[in-house]
Amino acid sequence: MSNHRIHQLKEFLREDPDDAFSAYALALEYLKMNDLPLAEATLTELVEQQPDYLASYYQLGKVLEVMGRPEDAIAVFKKGIIIAQNQRNRHTLAELQGALTNLCDTDEE
Repeated sequence: MSNHRIHQLKEFLREDPDDAFSAYALALEYLKMNDLPLAEATLTELVEQQPDYLASYYQLGKVLEVMGRPEDAIAVFKKGIIIAQNQRNRHTLAELQGALTNLCDTDEE
């Protein structure tokens, strides 16, 4: 099922390379398959190409955290926090701040 979904999402992206939702959904499919390098690459590209697509920051930060790259995750969360503040998106802002706080608390132990 997942391979079909991945194929479908890639087709959507071929038709519309600027489709942020399809890129985000593709990254989530890679996460479901536990393919962290592909999820990271897809989310990193999304953040670079569509920096206002806010949902990507939380997921990318969590992927980097799981991959053992806390400094990179912290940088991603902080960048997402700035964008969430600019967009006045309180829900995502709270999620990003919580993820950052949890990571920093874990990092200090």
